[in-house]
Amino acid sequence: MTQITADHHHGHEHHDHHDHMHDADSPVVCCSHHELEIERYIILYLIGGMLALTSWIAGLAGISSPLVTILPAVVGAIMLALPLFKASFDEIFIRHRISSSSLAALAILAAIAVNQYVTAAVLAFILLVADQFLRRTAFGAQRAIEDLVGLTPDIARIVEAGVEREAHAADVQVGMIVRVRPGENLPVDGEVISGYSTINQASLTGEALPIEADVGTEVFAGTTNLTGVIDMKVTRTGEDTTIGKVSELIREAERSKSPRQLLIEQVARFFVPVALSVAALVWYMHRHNSDAAIMAITVLVVVCPSALLLSSPSAMVAAFASAARLGIMIKQTSFLEAAAGIDAVVLDKTGTITTGSFEVSRLAPAEGVEGAELLTAAANAEQSSNHPLASSIMQTAKAARVPTVEIESYEEIHGRGVRAKTASGEITAGRAGWIRELVPSASAAIDQVEQRIEGMSGVHVAVNGRYLGAVGLEDKVRPQAKPVIERLRELGVRTISVFTGDRLSVARRVGLTVGADRLEAECLPAEKTEQVKALVSQGYKTMMVGDGINDGPALATADVGVAMGLRGSDIATNSAGVALMTDDLNRLPFLIDLGRRTRAITGQNIAASIIIALVGLTLAATGNLGEGGAAVFFAAMFHFAGDVFVLGNSFRLFRFGEDFLAAEHAAQESAKSRQVARREGSMRLSGAAAT
Repeated sequence: MTQITADHHHGHEHHDHHDHMHDADSPVVCCSHHELEIERYIILYLIGGMLALTSWIAGLAGISSPLVTILPAVVGAIMLALPLFKASFDEIFIRHRISSSSLAALAILAAIAVNQYVTAAVLAFILLVADQFLRRTAFGAQRAIEDLVGLTPDIARIVEAGVEREAHAADVQVGMIVRVRPGENLPVDGEVISGYSTINQASLTGEALPIEADVGTEVFAGTTNLTGVIDMKVTRTGEDTTIGKVSELIREAERSKSPRQLLIEQVARFFVPVALSVAALVWYMHRHNSDAAIMAITVLVVVCPSALLLSSPSAMVAAFASAARLGIMIKQTSFLEAAAGIDAVVLDKTGTITTGSFEVSRLAPAEGVEGAELLTAAANAEQSSNHPLASSIMQTAKAARVPTVEIESYEEIHGRGVRAKTASGEITAGRAGWIRELVPSASAAIDQVEQRIEGMSGVHVAVNGRYLGAVGLEDKVRPQAKPVIERLRELGVRTISVFTGDRLSVARRVGLTVGADRLEAECLPAEKTEQVKALVSQGYKTMMVGDGINDGPALATADVGVAMGLRGSDIATNSAGVALMTDDLNRLPFLIDLGRRTRAITGQNIAASIIIALVGLTLAATGNLGEGGAAVFFAAMFHFAGDVFVLGNSFRLFRFGEDFLAAEHAAQESAKSRQVARREGSMRLSGAAAT
């Protein structure tokens, strides 16, 4: 009876003020730009309530004039009931189903039919004011999500030919230069082209520690510039920005229905014929009693399945907001439900278990080849690639002042390497197996080079069919990887696998470090997908964690696909069901735990709403809720109590996210303190040694 509804039109939320009663097709949501409208209707409800109160007081005072005892109540009842009648009309004739609003409207019509005008007005008043109370309660819960979208400023400072001008953020286009001063939020996504600053990205990632941003750093709308002036080249605007995609993910999640919610709606539909049948039976059994109609009305009120219909959506919205606070964006409610049952986790190595920040550790040129020639060829081939290995090679080449030549044509072969044509010939760079296929005569030389870069990721290079050698790179394992895997085991995950396109020696080093159960090395994207399919076919509820680009098919195959990191530019369109706005692996066990807590709270809500409805039905059917108007009042209060319990129980999920953040920040502070203590201890030892 008190669910708050939302209609989504062209990506924006739109409310009809008549939709005060339950709409099972959408979860609880409330928007700040409707707050004034809510206030207006509260005033309207109070006027209707005052009219009903006038008639009631006049009746108690013994006034006999119908203009005083009846007319105000009739006007008040109509004013208050119209929104319910409109919602009921929509349910029956537009949505073709009968639900809470229909039962409430029927109860009011029944009261009017037996000339209980004051009762009808009081009933409508209580239900609608209770609805507004819960709407405002849910509005407070939505504030975190609304604040996320509101972080993007409306005004941007555009720099053209060295001249700064202010413009509306909607007028900013890709390629423009935007200046952001200290203390301001970034209006768009972009790349820093001048200046240096620290930027707080907590609004997107949940990370309290700001990042250092200088030339070349990618920065995001809605984050806060803390210390310095920066100029950034715009890469994404409006809804295409990372924060715009985040808000769209939340809207998609709110519109989606989980299998449990669909089941709840089916069960709730049975409440309507049951309520009507019981109300008719109660009236028939007490038809000779003057309060028979009132008793039937109380049955209709207490059995309205509003608390049941709120059980899942309220818990889901609280869970979405809790997850968003930690930088976890869940696309659909079904993925959160699936996360609760995860017992197998598959982790991509590069950028997931490891930092993805490779460093060139060794140049291993073939016999007769100089290291400079090898590095130059590798840089020429990789200069157009976005792969982490390519970025590291280019950084090393830049530091060594190795010049690159212009590329005539470029091709990236998925899972194998790159092919670039230059004025001096064709360069191929990539995996050892691919280079063996292209240059069969170099097989022995490749074996020798592989031994020299054992345990490293290698990029093998050939020019015009001549094998030059390999660039060996190393990637560091994330410090939290092993503790996270141990936590996953505590949560009941039975098998943890590491899949990588790297060689077995590299995969073995990482796997042994973190304690994985299974390793799959030299996997092409299609092979990763087949491995995930095999786990699913064996009955495992599987979570796949990867970068969301190369691992797209595997992410889509898993029960829950998780794309990691802010820099996944396809965050809103890739195949993953969950997007992490941070590279922190701690979010994975939190996601599973959140899914399980949400499932438990939804179950509690369902059980409580059914018990409350059955108890209320028993009291109403036996006449134990009181007599006359008092019975209707207590029936409405009883019904309202069920809704309050469900919302209050669901909103406990907010505290779950807050507790996790508090523990995480405490751990960070503790680590900093230990680091400072070690540094001070080292300084004291150095001083003592010098003395």
